[in-house]
Amino acid sequence: MTFSSPMVNIYTRDLPAALAFYGGLLGFAETFRAPDPDASEHVELRLDGVTIAVSTAEAAERVHGLPASPGSHGFELVLWTDDVDTAYDALVAAGAPGHAPPHDTGNDNRNAVVTDPDGNLVELVMKRS
Repeated sequence: MTFSSPMVNIYTRDLPAALAFYGGLLGFAETFRAPDPDASEHVELRLDGVTIAVSTAEAAERVHGLPASPGSHGFELVLWTDDVDTAYDALVAAGAPGHAPPHDTGNDNRNAVVTDPDGNLVELVMKRS
């Protein structure tokens, strides 16, 4: 048995807002829509070789019987950047809720956390040196 093509599925209650955040603000490029391009409940996006999917909580519940709970902090998407402070300020200025402002952490890292429109955590990280 082998596995391949891992992807993180992020559940949302507002697909257009989530796509504006992940595609518009974070720069993920859309690669696939289902079940229909005009009536999507699942959209896949890619950035630097990593694919995420944004799917409606309603579809997760209807199709798979999953009690999806957007914003429950059950996961965190981590994005590396060259300037955490600038990235955090730009995302917050664009309307992303700030969760933890830029701060120095262990391992010579600088981190900050914002949330997507559903309250899911997105951590920004950079090396200080």
